[in-house]
Amino acid sequence: MTWEEAAAELRDALLSEDLIRAVANTGSQRLTVRPITVKSGPALQIVIEDGVRPTTKTVPVTTDSVEPILDERYRNWHVETARQTVKVQISKKGRVLLSHGAPPAVVPERAGHDREKRHLLDPGDPLFDVIGGDARKRRQVDAFLRALDATLPAEVPDKLRVVDLGCGNAYLTFAAYRYLTGRGLDVHLTGVDVREDQRERNTRLARELGFADIDFVAGTILDAQVGGPVDVVLALHACDTATDEALARAVEWDARWILAAPCCHKDISRQLREHQPTRPEATALTRSGILRERFADVLTDALRSSILREHGYAVDVVEFVDSAHTPRNLLLKAVRGNPESAGSDYQALVSEWGVRPHLAELLHQIP
Repeated sequence: MTWEEAAAELRDALLSEDLIRAVANTGSQRLTVRPITVKSGPALQIVIEDGVRPTTKTVPVTTDSVEPILDERYRNWHVETARQTVKVQISKKGRVLLSHGAPPAVVPERAGHDREKRHLLDPGDPLFDVIGGDARKRRQVDAFLRALDATLPAEVPDKLRVVDLGCGNAYLTFAAYRYLTGRGLDVHLTGVDVREDQRERNTRLARELGFADIDFVAGTILDAQVGGPVDVVLALHACDTATDEALARAVEWDARWILAAPCCHKDISRQLREHQPTRPEATALTRSGILRERFADVLTDALRSSILREHGYAVDVVEFVDSAHTPRNLLLKAVRGNPESAGSDYQALVSEWGVRPHLAELLHQIP
């Protein structure tokens, strides 16, 4: 098949009235197209992510609007409509492969700028009747799922292995399993928490929900045995250095995707308090307790990002949910295989502030 023939199929799907979503990627860049409704009528929202900063634009539903993105010849296309799913892949040798599949099981309504944002997993989903969680926690989980959806490419391994470190009551664990399997993915998900009673509770709920490919392990983040290779590591509000432990395990497993929302940052804040810098302009950031704590938040995650880049990850730091739902709304998104040089940044930060990042110590210990 020629690219022109495949592009014609993609064009028809993108312009169809029953388009649900289209995702394309080149490995370093991801494109998402969704139908929305604006004042002038139906439109397409196009989001391009390159691992640094996403760009979004809204265009009319016309051939001229979609032609530029087709001209880019993204390597993989996954287009969902209410009637079918169209997939196009271009091999390294330039061979074009086209396939058609069934439409997704759930067809969402068209979104609009003037309407409330639709949830990837509805807060009214019966799942929450079983696992619990208040409205604020459900919004956090939904926002985290959006970040996960934006991070994963259209094509993922045949068997996606996901680990949620420090899962606690496993709100995110269960929601991620429900969402990913709802996308038609073959997923095995493991939740890790240090408490045995949490493991027993979560295991019981998994049986009650009929989730066969989900299990729970009691143990520390550093020592828990999850078995097999790991593709995705999740960590939602693991406190202080527990986030460092989650990131270290992810690097140890050579995970392809890491999403971690840190919680408190006590370790670096303590080091800044004990080792005050000598330069006056630096002291101004650490003399006041509240300024020191806020600066420690920024410094800690800047160091974590630099360390992950040194280990072969492209890292993006974003706000994944509105601060009204949680002040701890920062998210580290890391994708393996897009290395960025960060050695000089890391050394400069460590030398400037005289700190020893726990993540660096942990990774030094990993063979």
